Amino acid sequence: QVQVVESGGGLVQSGGSLRLSCAASGSIYRIFAMGWYRQAPGKQRESVAIITSITNYADSVQGRFTISRDNAKNTVYLQMNSLKPEDTAVYYCYCTIQKVPNSAILPYWGQGIQVTVSS
Repeated sequence: QVQVVESGGGLVQSGGSLRLSCAASGSIYRIFAMGWYRQAPGKQRESVAIITSITNYADSVQGRFTISRDNAKNTVYLQMNSLKPEDTAVYYCYCTIQKVPNSAILPYWGQGIQVTVSS
């Protein structure tokens, strides 16, 4: 089995910072993409940032958020600066994982973590 667990969410004032972490564990041979999605109340889930050998950001977070990963720890981070009330959402960690060599590469999701930015 594979587990994906987020941490680091919470309540912060507008303009503040938070750092999310996500660790994947269990039966893992290789992790390809790692990233973060978010879903605000009444809205669809959207991609925030993805990291492979390169990084991609949503336009709405470009220049404010930074994604990074530690491959030795199977962990991805999201440093969020200059937070705005519109960043309030449940943030989900996403990984694409190969459990054994030559097997399928499958998506795995964390359970989500709340980030609330007050004005």
